[in-house]
Amino acid sequence: MLKLPPLATTSIGSFPRPRWLAKTTRGRVAFIVAPEHMQEACDDATILSLRHQEQLGLDLVTDGEQRREGFIFHIAGQWDGIDTRNLALKERYRNRVMNQMVPRVVGKVTRRSPAAFEDTRFAKAHSNRPLKMAVPGPMTVVDSSSNEFYRDEAVLAFDVAAALNAELLEMQAAGCDVIQIDEPAMTRYHDKLRDYGAKALDRCLEGITVPTLVHLCYGYPGGDQPPQHEYKYTQVLPELMRTRIGGFTVEFGRSTFDTAVLKSCGDRIVMFGCVDPSNTPAPTVDEVKRRVAGALEHLSPEQVWLAPDCGLMTISRELATQKMEVMIAAAKALRSQI
Repeated sequence: MLKLPPLATTSIGSFPRPRWLAKTTRGRVAFIVAPEHMQEACDDATILSLRHQEQLGLDLVTDGEQRREGFIFHIAGQWDGIDTRNLALKERYRNRVMNQMVPRVVGKVTRRSPAAFEDTRFAKAHSNRPLKMAVPGPMTVVDSSSNEFYRDEAVLAFDVAAALNAELLEMQAAGCDVIQIDEPAMTRYHDKLRDYGAKALDRCLEGITVPTLVHLCYGYPGGDQPPQHEYKYTQVLPELMRTRIGGFTVEFGRSTFDTAVLKSCGDRIVMFGCVDPSNTPAPTVDEVKRRVAGALEHLSPEQVWLAPDCGLMTISRELATQKMEVMIAAAKALRSQI
């Protein structure tokens, strides 16, 4: 059974990659290693990321997502019915006009082969800390692709959920201690969340017994437009409380949301985003302590985990280290006061 301290420290998933492995931009990675050396290079980078997290003192580690060209189609690209080569233009993406080139849904979505099982097994074999791994959620896969096959978007979402469920069961069997389902689309489409998103999330969870959280962020930093914080958690969390999800990851490091909304989370886990993941100076320990104290007005320390708002892959290793060191120091200081 997973045992973590109060105010356990972790990350969303991604960490900066070594410069010899890849060039990283917002949400995308271009590997620079020769294909015949890719497996070995990604193995080495994963071990380096795990050691880095251990040295920082994180209570719950990830594989650093060193292998992932993108957080969605590293998984969904292994399914039948998805064409990741011949992209299509999608005008509306994350509920605003983006004119984004995306993979196409060209047939019934079914899982062809494992995508994260070996990633999980490898990371688990190279760290003795509890391991958290992430997959994209149904709503986000739907929003990140061009549907050219299904007449009903909800049917597509449930086929995606079935494929994800098979993936999660294998990740659980490989020893994954915590599963994270990334759903930035949920924060933007409250109507779709009510119509089918919450039910599709529950379909992902069938047979899953390890703690599983849904990641409700507003995207990687560094884009041309600001985060869409006009879409608030007040309409999201109550709907998700009707599901079997074990907890929520929420964004308070770069938002001005009122922590009172977290009262609706009951006794479920709240992975509290308390550090801005963008290319901004690291906060002070006192700034992070004040943010976390706001959450503790409504939640118990045992149910609160601390993390940045989103992945750290878009900033330098030096800055990521500084931000995580501040977060960990704030957690230690607050624990001593409990």
